[in-house]
Amino acid sequence: MRDLVDIGMGRTARRAYGLDEVEIVPSRRTRSSKDVATTWQIDAYRFDIPLITHPTDATVSPATAVAVGELGGLGVINAEGLWARHADVEDALLRLVSAAEKGDDPGLLVAELQRLHAAPIQVELIAEAIRPVRESGVTVAARVSPQRAAELTPHLLAAGVEVLVVQGTIVSAEHVARESDADDPLNLKRFIADLDVPVIAGGVHDYRTAMHLMRTGAAGVIVGYGHCAGITTTDSALGIGTPMATAIVDAAAARRDYLDETGGRYVHVIADGDVHASGDIAKSIACGADAVMLGAPLALAAEAPGQGLYWTSAAAHPSLPRSRVLPVAEDVEVDLKTLLFGPSTDADGLVNLFGALRRSMAKTGYSDLKEFQKVGLTVRA
Repeated sequence: MRDLVDIGMGRTARRAYGLDEVEIVPSRRTRSSKDVATTWQIDAYRFDIPLITHPTDATVSPATAVAVGELGGLGVINAEGLWARHADVEDALLRLVSAAEKGDDPGLLVAELQRLHAAPIQVELIAEAIRPVRESGVTVAARVSPQRAAELTPHLLAAGVEVLVVQGTIVSAEHVARESDADDPLNLKRFIADLDVPVIAGGVHDYRTAMHLMRTGAAGVIVGYGHCAGITTTDSALGIGTPMATAIVDAAAARRDYLDETGGRYVHVIADGDVHASGDIAKSIACGADAVMLGAPLALAAEAPGQGLYWTSAAAHPSLPRSRVLPVAEDVEVDLKTLLFGPSTDADGLVNLFGALRRSMAKTGYSDLKEFQKVGLTVRA
């Protein structure tokens, strides 16, 4: 039963919980972390760890997408980002990093990102960015917005994309555009039906929207919009927020009901937001997520193209940016392999992210991710 509270005469609101408000409860059984499996499979693609990268140029370049894939995750290139607009992205990022190191006004950094994203998307550059990922042999994934999905997807598929991510702050089953010169709105169900590759779509924030997206044929549904405290500003700019623990549980309930409705079609739930440390990954899975979409935690990797800076793609919105450009890796910087698997000297869960997940599963007695979704949870008073 939903927990409703009165917020005034004739108006109620639902009480919801963030990941920082829930805790995992150990069971009577424990096991060795060597006996724990963190493998995850979506459609025909199998991964050693339940990791998808948040598609931001701050952490994902073609080279890092390859590295993530070789380490067992799924790297997602932003097909509307800098690599799709500039031939020399490294130089563009260097100017951004230099401005941050000089202590420039954060608003100027956002303005620089907006300027860089004002350049037109060039399909030739997208293909060039995807080529090394395809040639490496790892799974190739790219992100498009709902507004440009129909336009860019044929070029992405021709370039070799195997998993398509259709992502925005909020994605519904039908994106409606009212501009007089707009094309027909994207009908996600028809769009997905015409494709031969799995589609991951989101973000969603509640049960109903998650169910609607599942009914479009999506292979996975993203919960959240990549909220990161101090970085994203969607809550202050739009008043929209996502208490992630409740949102993940609701999406998992939609997954269960959709499984019954279809007689066995399983849609994966991807948690995207409020994951700052390894414990948040464990709690996301415990709430029902099949995998997590990591953004800011990956900025600590020495291979991150943002060199310690982090932002989301919403920072470059031409009229209403909803992300700051800020350093997140001032005190800790390690190579990507160590960041994901350790060893670590950091006591705050910033390093050895998936080694910690294995240990959390072992400490609570679970051997695989699906079983771990049944672990007990408590809410802080």
